Amino acid sequence: MPATLVIVGRPNVGKSTLFNRLIGARAAVVDPTPGVTRDFREGAGKLGDLAFRLIDTAGVMETAPRGSLEARMVLQTERALEGATLALFVVDARAGVTPEDEAFARWLKRLGLKAILVANKCEGEAGAVGQMEAWKLGFGTPVPVSAEHGEGMALLYEVIQPIVDAVDPEDAKERVRPIKLAIVGRPNVGKSTLVNTLLGRERVLTGPEPGITRDAIATRWRYGEREIELVDTAGMRRRTKIEERVERLAVADTLHTIRFAEVVVLLLDALEGVDRQDLTIGRMVIEEGRALVVAANKWDAVADRAKVSTLLRERISDSLAPAAHRLVQFSARTGENLDQLMPAVLDAYAAWNLRIPTPKLNDWLADMVARHSPPLDPGGRRIKLRYLSQTGIRPPTVTIFGNRPGALPGSYLRFLENGLRKEFDFGGAPVRLQLRRGKNPYAKGD
Repeated sequence: MPATLVIVGRPNVGKSTLFNRLIGARAAVVDPTPGVTRDFREGAGKLGDLAFRLIDTAGVMETAPRGSLEARMVLQTERALEGATLALFVVDARAGVTPEDEAFARWLKRLGLKAILVANKCEGEAGAVGQMEAWKLGFGTPVPVSAEHGEGMALLYEVIQPIVDAVDPEDAKERVRPIKLAIVGRPNVGKSTLVNTLLGRERVLTGPEPGITRDAIATRWRYGEREIELVDTAGMRRRTKIEERVERLAVADTLHTIRFAEVVVLLLDALEGVDRQDLTIGRMVIEEGRALVVAANKWDAVADRAKVSTLLRERISDSLAPAAHRLVQFSARTGENLDQLMPAVLDAYAAWNLRIPTPKLNDWLADMVARHSPPLDPGGRRIKLRYLSQTGIRPPTVTIFGNRPGALPGSYLRFLENGLRKEFDFGGAPVRLQLRRGKNPYAKGD
């Protein structure tokens, strides 16, 4: 039997919309009128490469009067929950946590069923405060989604995947997705040579002529126990030097590859150092939220290695902070030090997926504020940082709640970001800080 996921929650939070989204069809009637769903509805759910049995339920629970239609609907919901693998407890983040949500939470806890909290209607920045309020329901980190617009499905996948896979471990082994790894850089830095050396065969054309590669070439490859989708890309020159239409198309293909990669290796020519275009490409990778590893090729031809290594690290640290301590120096032609590349890639991938428990984050925040408190705002008023929570991964996203978070200067945000990176080893992954005005949902009388 596949895993069984049951969608529960009070009326009109978007349960049927989520059901339709996950089965890929408009099977359940959706309407703003509360209580449209009465009988539970089943379907074959699918999210990415995960397949499961999915059940949509009515938005009522045990407080319904005995003998009423609502009470019979409660019995239907309880039957649907019997033998379920997981409950998807849906709340409306825009409306915030209601007494009905709290009653549902108590009911689910009494049933003893494993549940994940889904904060629906989080399209754009809507529902951010309600999402944080949902913490107090006691089901851990709320998963922000918009069932109507399909946003947040990748994050929902990350949360339910281990639970679904645990039902059928053999099937789970077949479902492990390859890490999407792209090799990017300026022309003639050795991208294709690197791909061929990693694969152990001449998969892509190489030569002294710059610009041989025009298409993004993807190849499946296994490194240890991990499957990798390795993509060689066309060299990227400055726009003013892009002349031919074919080259423009090749660069556009590379940009597309970066957007859909998970880890990107920015390959440099160690003999030429860090060029302005290298930094432009690196910043593009960071802005797209991809994990980044910087690699210096042609290391076998470098005479003063200590000097060159110092110069490379200083330039990268100044301009590409996420990759500062993941610089790898090797020769793709001879294979010297090449064994350092893939461990750095896997480390960056792990950092990109890293989730830090909320208590640890807030202990860290208290220490940082004690060491260096936020400056006064332009009006001379004190800025209070009340609460910190990681609200996303891939890349790691941390939300800061305070009384005037918008008044925090960029220098203090960089102080927090650098501290996060150092304390929790987010190296290789860009850390996104979001600012929200609000109270700590755990604080009493705050």
